[in-house]
Amino acid sequence: MAREFQRGHKAKISDLTPGTDLYVGVQISGPGLTFDISCFGLDANEQLSDDRYFIFFNQPKTPEESIQLLGAQAGDTESFRVTLDRIPANIHKLSFTATIDGAGQMSQVGPGYIRIVAGGEEVVRYAFTGSEFTTERAVMLGDFYLKDVWRFAAVGQGFDGGLDALLKNFGGEVAEEAPAAPQQAAAPSFAPPPQATAPAPSFGAPAAPQAPQVPQPAPSFGAPAAQAPAPTPQQQMHAAPTIAAPMAPMGGTVPPPAPAPAPYGQPPQQPQFGQVPGQPVPAAPYGQQAPAPYGQQPPGVPQGVPQAGAGLQAALQPYKETATGQRWTPQNQQLMRVDLTMGGTPVLARQGSMVMYQGKVDFSYKGAGFAGRIVGNATGQEMQLMRCTGRGQVFLAEDGSHLHAIELQGDGICVSAESVLAFDESLQHEVRRIEGHGIPGGALFTMQFQGTGTIIVKTHGVPVVLPVTPTTFADCNAIVAWSSASQVIISSQVRLRRNAYPGHSGETVNLQFRGAPGNFIVVQPYEV
Repeated sequence: MAREFQRGHKAKISDLTPGTDLYVGVQISGPGLTFDISCFGLDANEQLSDDRYFIFFNQPKTPEESIQLLGAQAGDTESFRVTLDRIPANIHKLSFTATIDGAGQMSQVGPGYIRIVAGGEEVVRYAFTGSEFTTERAVMLGDFYLKDVWRFAAVGQGFDGGLDALLKNFGGEVAEEAPAAPQQAAAPSFAPPPQATAPAPSFGAPAAPQAPQVPQPAPSFGAPAAQAPAPTPQQQMHAAPTIAAPMAPMGGTVPPPAPAPAPYGQPPQQPQFGQVPGQPVPAAPYGQQAPAPYGQQPPGVPQGVPQAGAGLQAALQPYKETATGQRWTPQNQQLMRVDLTMGGTPVLARQGSMVMYQGKVDFSYKGAGFAGRIVGNATGQEMQLMRCTGRGQVFLAEDGSHLHAIELQGDGICVSAESVLAFDESLQHEVRRIEGHGIPGGALFTMQFQGTGTIIVKTHGVPVVLPVTPTTFADCNAIVAWSSASQVIISSQVRLRRNAYPGHSGETVNLQFRGAPGNFIVVQPYEV
């Protein structure tokens, strides 16, 4: 049976449940009100020292996925999954908060609650009503805090000023964005808890009266090891399928909650330069909101209402740093950020490609050795590299080239050394020879990368990825990369007076590719 908490009540999590995989549900509503429900991961000084641990609609999970935003389900306005034994040692408190998005006060909210569910059974609930607040626009609902062991406290403290004041209180800063309104789901998307032997469910309506609503079963994860199998481990770094195609420029790993409007300075529905009419405009980068067309209000803002935050901050907002909680994060088409604090593996990057870095980062020369220099000079595949180590973020770019992150999981890819910007040191790389007799010297050379890690490939313009078929040919000066399992054959078209043949391509040397289904080539709209 769930324990009913009052404001200020505290308890050890181990006294509530032996499980560490917990479901946290928040129910809050009010007439005409929209709420942003978030979780702040705070350090020992109760400050948001790492913005990757601010979990909200635009950043739904932490890097190690110890805190995940699940959305509206099981009768809850918002829900989270918290795995206590996976939370990093530098995080000492999890503060669950609710703020009003727009006009309104917390005194207008109806009966609500924050509850904890473990193994499909509700173990604690703290209920509240709007009568407990006055003019506040934010409320700190409950805290998980570390004091020898993890504990839970029912807070229920109102906060004037909304999200801005709340973020400043925790040492963070606001990235203004119009979130999508939360939606109620009829039932959770994962398996319901096992049926209890008791005649009634183990949790019910909150203590305070509220609108008629039948609570749905909470997710069944969080059971102790002796009662239910351990939850399936989440995918970690380099555990996702290989990302090789398409290689179109990325603004982020997750699209924003609302469709992006037309690009700044263009009327709606007008295609951008190089865009085929009728195709949708690309979405805004993760963590950012695309600006509205010039002279129009952003989505969700009534006409005639002045936009907030006008001035320098509003002008620079579209160019703010994008943080997704991943090791490699594209900031735009030509700029890549690598977080050295994640993965624990140094990065090898082309010398001179660093444009900025944050934190304590060391740069050292990465030599290829005497034999490596000989091979590099002889094959044209020499790479002048620097080794990046430490704890911080490094931003990489070169000559405005388009950058693409390709993740390898034990497989391989062939890339010319000229097209490599950076890669994880965990990857093995060597010079590979392409046999042939149609050109002087009888061979071409490329770099082959294998192992587990990420390689950043640069291209001139937006590349195209094509599957390998028996009739796939590519100009050796335009090819960027191909799967290492592909068979490559040099095809020569050198003829006397080749211009006299109308059907000739004008290219003297082509590469023919063969391989099983699944192999690919990457070609750029540019010849080196």
